[in-house]
Amino acid sequence: MSRSIIYFVNPISGTHEKDVLVKKIEAATRFQQIPFKILPTNAAGNYYYLKEKISREQVTDIVICGGDGTVNQVAAALVDEDVNIGIIPMGSGNGLALAANIPNNIDKALSLIFTGKAAYIDAFFINDRFSCMLCGLGFDAQVAHDFAQQKKRGLASYIKQTLRNFLTATPWNFEIINKGKSIVTPAYFISIANSNQFGNHFTIAPQASLRDGLLDIVVVTKMSKWKLVWAVLQQVRKGVPAEIKKGANNNSKVLYFQTDQLIIHNPGGAPLHIDGDPAATAPKFVIEVIPAAFKLIQPC
Repeated sequence: MSRSIIYFVNPISGTHEKDVLVKKIEAATRFQQIPFKILPTNAAGNYYYLKEKISREQVTDIVICGGDGTVNQVAAALVDEDVNIGIIPMGSGNGLALAANIPNNIDKALSLIFTGKAAYIDAFFINDRFSCMLCGLGFDAQVAHDFAQQKKRGLASYIKQTLRNFLTATPWNFEIINKGKSIVTPAYFISIANSNQFGNHFTIAPQASLRDGLLDIVVVTKMSKWKLVWAVLQQVRKGVPAEIKKGANNNSKVLYFQTDQLIIHNPGGAPLHIDGDPAATAPKFVIEVIPAAFKLIQPC
């Protein structure tokens, strides 16, 4: 089947980096003799018009030159659509790309668009909102909210916000219900992970897979700040899923389990992020995996 590609590139400012990217896309895709268009990303995040465009113009591939937030918006509009999604990572964390072994290097990522294989990966809904990578409640979500307000982005700014929030962090109260089993616990954060990491190679759910039909849930409960650092480092290094225990008492400081659906009660109004972008919180979250949600171009 012949291919036809739409590339989405962030139009904000005429930066040298963006201009170089566009020239590379044009040269590489023409060399492959594949019809293509380069379109600006949508500031409002609305890509639902793509379904009609894909059908009308027989588009086979949508390639996102951006970060996890833009990938989320495009993929949400294309669930169950017979089209390949590619990523040229251009964001702050690029968590989904890293989890799928997509190179951060622009030239290598662009080459992968032509040589890689499109395979289905999972996603999930959290209160009917789409997530393709990872959601968080609590500490990491507060960092995401604060980071979004910064004029200067990038890893250094993110680390600064993380350290600032660490010094003032306090746990929130949660009730977690998994297949009829309930645990009530204060926690610094809860991660709902389809991919294995936040981004920037920071792994939080070591056993997570993009295509196993399960979500990996990581709950970091109340403890001293220094124990918190050690517990998270241990989780990053060798976290292994275990069955959630029924009731309020649990000796483990980090709960890590897998499930295809979950309910979280959030009476304290802990903040929420979806795929790294700040999102409105709620007193209750119903979470459910979407198996084989969309096709992602990955290394063979």
